[in-house]
Amino acid sequence: MSDLDAIFKAYDVRGTHPDQIDAAGCRAIGAAFARFALAEGGAVPEILVARDMRPSGVELALAFSDGVRSQGVDVVDLGLASTDLLYFASGSRNAPGAMFTASHNPAQYNGIKFCLAGARPVGIDSGLAEVRDAARAELPSAPEPGGRTELDLLGAFADHVRSFVDVSAFTPLKVVADTANGMGGLVVPAVFEALPFDLEILYPELDGTFPNHPADPIQPENQRDLCARVREVGADIGFAFDGDADRVFVVDELGNGLSGSTTTALVAAGVLEKEPGATVLHNLICSKAVPEVVGEHGGTPVRTKVGHSFIKAEMARTGAAFGGEHSAHYYFRDNYRADSGLIAAMHVLERRCREGRPMSELRQPFDRYADSGEINTQVGDPHEVIDAVAAHFADIAPHAQQDRLDGLTVDLGDWWFNLRPSNTEPLLRLNLEAATRDDCDHHTSELLHLITKG
Repeated sequence: MSDLDAIFKAYDVRGTHPDQIDAAGCRAIGAAFARFALAEGGAVPEILVARDMRPSGVELALAFSDGVRSQGVDVVDLGLASTDLLYFASGSRNAPGAMFTASHNPAQYNGIKFCLAGARPVGIDSGLAEVRDAARAELPSAPEPGGRTELDLLGAFADHVRSFVDVSAFTPLKVVADTANGMGGLVVPAVFEALPFDLEILYPELDGTFPNHPADPIQPENQRDLCARVREVGADIGFAFDGDADRVFVVDELGNGLSGSTTTALVAAGVLEKEPGATVLHNLICSKAVPEVVGEHGGTPVRTKVGHSFIKAEMARTGAAFGGEHSAHYYFRDNYRADSGLIAAMHVLERRCREGRPMSELRQPFDRYADSGEINTQVGDPHEVIDAVAAHFADIAPHAQQDRLDGLTVDLGDWWFNLRPSNTEPLLRLNLEAATRDDCDHHTSELLHLITKG
């Protein structure tokens, strides 16, 4: 069996195939997840199973399904799907689900994202640890194995995505989408069908070897082809999706990308026009522009930890209509509190069509500060370095606000930073924002020197 401690992460299961994640391990995990779902939800009529386009997904999903069925639970096989399609299926059918994907990771990786009925998240503190421990045991089989059926929900999912906007407000636009040989190649055409857009898709073929570029659009080099094509064909807007198509980055008509924070602020403004006074969540590495925009539009901003399980839990607690992360995950209450890149794209297109102005102008009120991007530094003891940085700023800037909601955040008024440890590696992740590019670069250099010195 694969090394379960190595592949069970904070939010999902992930590892290299076949040395870390293999069929035997997935069979055991399937049985364990079925047991966990039964314990959490009582009578569980079915577990939904879907996969992305990675070559190993067929074998691993089938083995997992065999494990589920060994516990007397039926499997509904959704086949090829995006992660947000799996969440839609879980929410609409009120059933637990498992999505085989490694998202933006390279081709040799695969993994599993889990949810309970209603698309409720399963993280290390909300069930993943129990699944891991149960997978180590030799679980007895049920007297009668569960059945297996296949179900195509692509059309229903596309209808669901379009339901978040007023499609009658759409006007003809030239749109380029880079799906990076990922699952966007399946779901993007289905959603855009019958909409008045001239859609061009870069790398639409489903190919889990990623022959063109990695499916990780947070890296600027992986948006290069999209930006060039937008400029070349005079497109009005571009979208870059990750491997499992649950994240999206936006590119304006000049070929310049919007950060996840800028898109969060833009979508929040639109949501608040439809639902005045709503609560909007933003994780703590989002730009200060996000809570500013939410407040200016009459909403209530709520700051959260990084990570989908925290955001979904806070969305349930507060009833927030929308939430966004700097990493380009966008969460919608009416999407079973789950994230969807395509729903966010629809919101951006609706605003672009209603405003009738180029994206380069439309983005300006939401693009207020300069940021460092996420910078990873390998250190010996991340927590020791964080403590040293906190002490340094307590000494030199005693009036600066510090908090430990998620790592260390220090707010010095005209600039701020967050320093968080990786969940799986001896890395510190730095995000910094300042009023100008020069200030941002200067303070980033100072922080990196302090981190490496510490």
